[in-house]
Amino acid sequence: MATSVRARNGGSPSPDAPPSRSPRPGARAPGGPSARRSRLYRWDLKATPYVFVAPFFLTFAAFGLFPLLYTGWLSLNRVELGGDPQWKGLENYSDLADSDFFWNALANTFTIGVISTVPQLLMALGLAHLLNYKLRGRGFFRVAVLAPYATSIAAATLVFAQLFNTDYGLINSALGLVGFDPVDWESSKWPAQIAISAIVTWRWTGYNALIYLAAMQAVPQDLYEAAALDGASRWRQFLSVTIPSIRPTILFTVIVSTIGATQLFGEPMLYGGSVGISGGSGNQFQTLSLLMYEKGWVTGALGQASAIAWVMLLLLLLVGGLQALISRVNRKKLGG
Repeated sequence: MATSVRARNGGSPSPDAPPSRSPRPGARAPGGPSARRSRLYRWDLKATPYVFVAPFFLTFAAFGLFPLLYTGWLSLNRVELGGDPQWKGLENYSDLADSDFFWNALANTFTIGVISTVPQLLMALGLAHLLNYKLRGRGFFRVAVLAPYATSIAAATLVFAQLFNTDYGLINSALGLVGFDPVDWESSKWPAQIAISAIVTWRWTGYNALIYLAAMQAVPQDLYEAAALDGASRWRQFLSVTIPSIRPTILFTVIVSTIGATQLFGEPMLYGGSVGISGGSGNQFQTLSLLMYEKGWVTGALGQASAIAWVMLLLLLLVGGLQALISRVNRKKLGG
């Protein structure tokens, strides 16, 4: 009792009392510079990744998102070059629905896309299958099939325009040697579309072949060895092993080729020469991109051109949705 009284009165503390803790020399109080540095460090960890990716989003907003939204707004107005916009609502879209030129361009885009994409991907599959085997000079052939992709659109189109020339083209000369009459590759609808599709096929077959080749090389060799032990030929291995294994890659190339066909512009414009923008003298190979260019910069109807651009965007979104649906169905089949 006396000991506790002395402790309260400033005497020596009780032996049972815990020792008092005095601050260490040089220790900083809470909220000092070390605490601020800790907060700055946490903010640095959180904000630095956003700072690194910010240039992409700023560039996309300036050159991607804003033009997209502005084009959508223009599609709802009547806009002439040098004039003020006049609100029209969905009138530009209804005019497209009633326009024979629009439906002709849509049909041409579809047909050129089909007759260029299907042969292109089939040939790419065959080339990739051949390059997947151990051939002499395989590296050279892999580089050679990519050479057309590195060629400019203008150069390739000018060469093919000479090959398909009606009067002195090499194609008509070869047809004459086997007894066929000359074909009007420029003024006739289907010959002109076939010629343009040949340009697209020549440029993109090697590119798709290398994509297929990369996918084929990722297929496990055990599958081929098991198929060979079962007596499967190379053709049967290709159909039963290779194609199912690279099915996602095939779907990817189909979607990308479809998108490219929807945006086809350079090949038909250069092939047609002076009437390339209108898709020939009778609009026989005018695509949606050519019609959009003609509406916007030849006739000056920027509102209608913007409406065509948004129709093309909706078509691409439809293609993307179809791809997602097919991929989901394939995943369910594999999971089941």
